[in-house]
Amino acid sequence: MEDIDAIAALQDPVRRRLYEYVAAQGREVGRNEAAEAAGVTRTLAAHHLDRLTEAGLLESGSRRLTGRSGPGAGRPAKVYTRARAERAVSLPARDYRTAAELLAEAAEEAGLDAGLCTAARRRGEALRGSAAACGSLEEAMELLAARGYEPHLEGVEGTTGAAARVVRMRNCPFHAVAERFPPLVCGMNLALLEGLFGTDGPLHARMDARPGECCVVVEDSKNNID
Repeated sequence: MEDIDAIAALQDPVRRRLYEYVAAQGREVGRNEAAEAAGVTRTLAAHHLDRLTEAGLLESGSRRLTGRSGPGAGRPAKVYTRARAERAVSLPARDYRTAAELLAEAAEEAGLDAGLCTAARRRGEALRGSAAACGSLEEAMELLAARGYEPHLEGVEGTTGAAARVVRMRNCPFHAVAERFPPLVCGMNLALLEGLFGTDGPLHARMDARPGECCVVVEDSKNNID
């Protein structure tokens, strides 16, 4: 019932806008910034942000937002980030996570990595269907957002000093299982996205693990400046 109560906290439209904004930033967010983004007063934002924290959807802390320290730096402000815990509701109760972990364990012990990646690549191709390959990173972001990856563009400096863009993802839809079986599940994830973006377009997925984010990034091979 705790998960149901937590998700029910998002029923309020203001509270949901605040949660979505904080979650999308991938960093700590202060009350003033959140209030401005949601179009509400700081007092109202503080009330809803604290409710979201009580529900376990956000985590809170405090730091000086001025970046200074010592006398005159101001008091620490309350800041919020998305909680790391997952929330899910299934009625009636289902336990797909345990099944996924058991299957991953069996696949890893049997050395079925290659077979799993082949199946994942086929599934990616099936998800794309007859649609043309994505022609831009912006199109890729729409596709990834629809699948829960929470993509965002990031500039990357190449060896020539020029800047390229890659799509990173703040969320891994397979996070819980990937934590226990990272090589197996991350390889599966990469193969899935390879199938989704295909080999006939300018975009390709590659592994580039970073703490707290999906292990795969998507880049435009035409702008590959390595």
